[in-house]
Amino acid sequence: NCKYLIFKYLNSETCQDLFSFLVAKDLLLFPVYITFKGLRRGISSTELLESKIIDKETFEDLQKGKTTTQDVMLLESVKEFLEGKGSIAGIAVLSDNKRMKAGKLMPGTALILMEAQAATGFIIDPIRNRKFSVDDAVKARIVGPDVCQKLRSAEKAVTGYINPYDGKKISLFQAMQKDLIIKDHGIRLLEAQIATGGIIDPVNSLRIPVHVAYKRGYFNEEMNQILLDPSDDTKGFFDPNTHENLTYLQLLSRCVTDPVTGLCLLPLRGREKRVNIDDNMREIFSTTIVTVRYGRFRGQHTTLWELINSEYISEEKRQEFFRRFRSRKITVEELIRIILEIIHTKELKRQEGMTFDGLRGKVSVVDLLDLGIVDETTYSGLLEGKVPSKDISEITRDYLQGKSCVAGVLLEESKKKLSIYEAQRLGILTPGTALCLLEAQAATGFIVNPLNNQKLTVEKALKENVIGPQMYEKLLSAERAVTGYIDPYSGQKICLFQALKKDLILKQHGIRLLEAQIATGGIIDPLKCVHLPLDVAYRKGYFDEEMNQILNDPNDDTKGFFFPKTSENLTYLEMLKRCVKDKETGLYLLPLNHGIRLLEAQIIMILVLFYSPL
Repeated sequence: NCKYLIFKYLNSETCQDLFSFLVAKDLLLFPVYITFKGLRRGISSTELLESKIIDKETFEDLQKGKTTTQDVMLLESVKEFLEGKGSIAGIAVLSDNKRMKAGKLMPGTALILMEAQAATGFIIDPIRNRKFSVDDAVKARIVGPDVCQKLRSAEKAVTGYINPYDGKKISLFQAMQKDLIIKDHGIRLLEAQIATGGIIDPVNSLRIPVHVAYKRGYFNEEMNQILLDPSDDTKGFFDPNTHENLTYLQLLSRCVTDPVTGLCLLPLRGREKRVNIDDNMREIFSTTIVTVRYGRFRGQHTTLWELINSEYISEEKRQEFFRRFRSRKITVEELIRIILEIIHTKELKRQEGMTFDGLRGKVSVVDLLDLGIVDETTYSGLLEGKVPSKDISEITRDYLQGKSCVAGVLLEESKKKLSIYEAQRLGILTPGTALCLLEAQAATGFIVNPLNNQKLTVEKALKENVIGPQMYEKLLSAERAVTGYIDPYSGQKICLFQALKKDLILKQHGIRLLEAQIATGGIIDPLKCVHLPLDVAYRKGYFDEEMNQILNDPNDDTKGFFFPKTSENLTYLEMLKRCVKDKETGLYLLPLNHGIRLLEAQIIMILVLFYSPL
């Protein structure tokens, strides 16, 4: 059996290479059966396709050997359904910072949390970071024999209930409909499944998207409405710290992440020095609505009670707030302001690693959202790990780094590349034309050395001999279009357009640089050093409709760049269109016939010498 021999004697990489070869040669005589690890058994790629977890293109790539199971498993959209997001694995006792099993909880609270573990995949040992079936957990003494039967019952939400009428395996929701389990109990387990990755299909042993669950009869609109608008009757989990009934999702949001294992732990706060919360205080905090701009509550209208009991506020700080509020040393408004500042600060720290290279430094993901460079969906996807940072870098590249400027000159006959300054030194470009092109480089990001694809500040370009000393001051001035001009009246940093409006630079010169910025990615924000979308530039006062009309309908006065090959005055965008793209660097180079230009330069030199006084 050829298939058996391949799997038995070849490793996975060799198998992948062999499959790719056979597919390419159209010699694959048997279908490729590719499996992924499910909750209780292997899952085929066909099952993933039918469950809408992978698309047809990914499925075909797997079959053809163009991608591997490992690659697919790394996709967040797949990982979430196969592995889940993680249930509440244990308790974190904040007073001594220990990780432990649920040993300091009331028996009823502990049982409900363990049932949720069993119903969402596995019983978890948070000390050793291991997952067990219920029977194996009993053997390993992770759970006691007294709760074994109840946990086995909850585990059927993963492995499947048996329909007593036809003997077939059915889901948790179907078991509820057939009254095989109590409704409140079933709702609690179903909500826990959804909160940890999705409704579990016990037949195929994986979580599935909600629309697929609808189709398979594992969920319906009525149940969806119950879970979307939970009442106290459907809040099946108890917070031992605040004595509230919560949904599983709400309880998860109050958990902390163990830095060692990455598991989700419910913090159990010590009772010493705790402030007694009276009904009046709880009522005020529960009815005060707050809108949050950052973090988990971003864009939501949530209550002050939710915020003060969230993971953003330490127990010490929480009790301090309660004491100060009870003694009337702080108002609700002041409390909201302080809590929002804490959330903002913690989110900025959490996102320190989520920065991207701008023109003159790092740009945070919050900046990208505020500047309209990424939308809410992309921002959330990045924070939740669903969108990789490299994807963000790719889609924001034009704004963060800009598009290529006119980077240099390409000599058509010899195919030799020259920097703008070198072309001037050789007499291929006149000093005026070279200066205009270099000013455009400086005003759109960097001076460019097209020979080694280096991007340099004006100061570094002078040290590297990419520009000459005679043009240094003028290029420093043009570079302020990126780094910002200083308003002499307020001392604040302002953009190119604002400097133009305040007559800090000549209008014709400013228009030329502004048009170059737009042609290479967008108007530059000197505070964040990124190119901006046009609508954002309007909103920030970095552009207006009058200037837009001038640039949209250019005349000879606003065509600020000279094309030596045809002796035309062009806009920067037109100039870029006349360039050729260097295959090695991706830079745009101005194609010139150096013989004609050299001849012109020689004639000029002869005339100058002839008419110069002795």
